[in-house]
Amino acid sequence: MRRADEQMGFLLRYENVAWYEDGKVKILDRRIYPVKTEYVICSKHEEVAQAIADMVTQSGGPYTAAAMGMALAAYEAGEKSGDELVQYMDRAAYTLSHARPTTVAKMVQIVDGAMMLVRKHAKDGGCAKELVEPLREYAFSYINNNYLKYEKIGSYLADLIPKNGTILTQCFAETIIGTLIKECHKRNNDIKMICAETRPYFQGARLTASVAYDMGVDVSVITDNMPGFIMKEKKVDVFTSAADVITMDGYVVNKVGTFQIALAASYHNIPYFVTGTPNLRHETIDTVKIEYRDPELVMEAMGTKVTKEGVKAYYPAFDITPPKLCNGVVTDLGVFSPYQLKAYAEKGKTL
Repeated sequence: MRRADEQMGFLLRYENVAWYEDGKVKILDRRIYPVKTEYVICSKHEEVAQAIADMVTQSGGPYTAAAMGMALAAYEAGEKSGDELVQYMDRAAYTLSHARPTTVAKMVQIVDGAMMLVRKHAKDGGCAKELVEPLREYAFSYINNNYLKYEKIGSYLADLIPKNGTILTQCFAETIIGTLIKECHKRNNDIKMICAETRPYFQGARLTASVAYDMGVDVSVITDNMPGFIMKEKKVDVFTSAADVITMDGYVVNKVGTFQIALAASYHNIPYFVTGTPNLRHETIDTVKIEYRDPELVMEAMGTKVTKEGVKAYYPAFDITPPKLCNGVVTDLGVFSPYQLKAYAEKGKTL
């Protein structure tokens, strides 16, 4: 099988996302990269879930980590078989899939795929340790197939970028950034990128900008309060982001700050294209719960306290961009209006 991470930046190589080997899952700590290159080593599946909750990895990383965590859970289960095996793995699947409330629906899909292997294996009389390699292969296939899907998305998004265009990004869209850049290189489209820093974890500054730089793109970082001015000043052509959830009624749930950038883009008549897969489990925005995280993180910058004792903070991890501010949803099946996402589901059924 062709590894779809070829020619990708360091962050996007599979071993640097989440990787199971010899009874452990290692996850590159994206909270501190590129200042430091360190891995969180998990010897239990609960530690993988905690790493996901603690933002050791983010964007597409948690999904791969959850899949690799299922292989680790099978390693932990050892000689368990039959109903005992299924019950143990079911508990692990729940723990891993519920590490973050906003992404539960998609996480459940991933661990459900692993549980199909578990149930068949248990029915055939096998024990847990025999499942480790099949589940590792399942996790590898998940991330590889995801990259292959995003190659299509990267191509469709590249169609929307003018020659030598300037792109403004929010947070770390991970695979789409790598595939978009690869596609633009193929087309000799010498794009420029501007990355909003994305506090409090600075994913745009540390992760998106690092991948772009590694892959030879002219990239600049701006603070989160600069997009409205910079869009006009630097003649931004397209604003793009990924999404943690795209609901079937066209709302985009993504890293907090996306909504205000989309507002500024609309004011300047700059198109906003979101990338990802509309989520059939979220028919309407009413089914999405916005996660609030530790407010202490808002009152510091990379570990340095910036507020006076006694000052309080809010930290909603995501915000909601309505469909009227989104010019298109870029998927593996093409570009769809946010008002017509049922067409995506229907097209998927016919292929």
